[in-house]
Amino acid sequence: MTFDIEVNGRSRNVSIERAGETIDGALRLRVNVDGASWLVDVQRSGDFGFSLVFPEAGDRSTAVCVAPGQAPGELLAYLAGRMAVVFVNATRTGRGAADPGAGAHGEQKVVAPMPGRVVRVLVTTGDQVEARQPVIVVEAMKMENELRSPKAGRVKDVAVQAGTSVQAGRVLVVID
Repeated sequence: MTFDIEVNGRSRNVSIERAGETIDGALRLRVNVDGASWLVDVQRSGDFGFSLVFPEAGDRSTAVCVAPGQAPGELLAYLAGRMAVVFVNATRTGRGAADPGAGAHGEQKVVAPMPGRVVRVLVTTGDQVEARQPVIVVEAMKMENELRSPKAGRVKDVAVQAGTSVQAGRVLVVID
């Protein structure tokens, strides 16, 4: 399978081929990114998490959490304590970094990208917000992550308060 992926405004061509299974049942994949190739052993960890082992790099491993974003083709990825918005097949879906939120129409939900705790709620019901304006701060994996409005609009609902524990995918704020 081949994908066009955009991360932080930078486009990548990614192809993934199945390369077997490991003794412990992990899926072995051959991953090519812009022509560079790696073997990666992948095992699911929870609803949105994956454990990645790189056997060609001395079994170096890492964990990544990937949750659905707010727009078609959008994913929120957490890796090494950092969050990135990833657009899959960005060139085909017309999404681009130049105008974030341009494709967000109608009611949009800001969701928890991974399990964590709400640290601060920056808006209240009825507030007007701009596209990309911070609306809530969630602590996950000892990092504070500022979640932003996917579009300009009015805050329709704030479903949590500071201190609330949340699971990945839980709706936090609704923008209309």
